[in-house]
Amino acid sequence: MNPRSDGRRTGAPGGDAAAKKPPSKTILATNRKARHDYAFSYVVEAGLVLLGSEVKSLRTAAASLQDGYARVDDDEVWLYGVHVPPLPQASYRNHEPRRKRKCLLHLREIRKLAGLLEGEGTTMIPLSLYFLGSRVKVELGVGRGKRQFDKREDMKQREADRATRRAVRRG
Repeated sequence: MNPRSDGRRTGAPGGDAAAKKPPSKTILATNRKARHDYAFSYVVEAGLVLLGSEVKSLRTAAASLQDGYARVDDDEVWLYGVHVPPLPQASYRNHEPRRKRKCLLHLREIRKLAGLLEGEGTTMIPLSLYFLGSRVKVELGVGRGKRQFDKREDMKQREADRATRRAVRRG
């Protein structure tokens, strides 16, 4: 903030807006196989309702999204099958590792997801779990399962891109 000639200060209270940094993103777990097995048409970021022992356990970055999926039930999104290991220090107040967890989304986003999931063969899969500042977020993708020939096409495309980048670097 700059002092003015009349003694008043300029700028917003609390400092410069440009000086504030966006919260950092710390990735805890990713579901790499999901990108290989599914073709995603829509991806959304959601908050998670967690217990204190779950948050502390996530700080050790030991979560697994391997068998996870999400569902829309009564205008609420629930995350199933995500494994957050119990915290040894939490004693009797510990959480269940594979309990269902509520995702926090706006109602219009939930209704949009419900509309996308009405199609035959579509599913909602967690793609990554991360801290955004001090909050735990999950990235959910809505998509269809790929067939074997789709996977082969993706592999051919990646290999062609790699070869092109290699050729550009050489000459």
